[in-house]
Amino acid sequence: MDQAYVQVTTTIDSRQEAAILARSAVEERLAACAQLVGPIASTYWWEGEIESAEEWMVVFKTTIDRFEELARLITERHSYDTPEIMATPVVAGSADYLGWVSDQTDQVEEDVP
Repeated sequence: MDQAYVQVTTTIDSRQEAAILARSAVEERLAACAQLVGPIASTYWWEGEIESAEEWMVVFKTTIDRFEELARLITERHSYDTPEIMATPVVAGSADYLGWVSDQTDQVEEDVP
């Protein structure tokens, strides 16, 4: 496996926002696929207090080369002040699937007339 792959996760407070974020990343070829999971129940510290919220998780399949641009897109389009952006390395996977991820996130994508 020459290319390094990651799954990037974020959480957001509505399914609609999650779907928009997922579609944006795929349209811009920053992720080959984005999956919505939820709703999920989150409990966390925020501004000195324990909070609980219903959220949606978005899981992006991408290459490490596209991570910084994907993180920038999430940060710019996310409604949270401090959005979760976590990248987990893919240590193994189907060669066909990983090849597809590489093809779909290729920075030079030309439309054929």
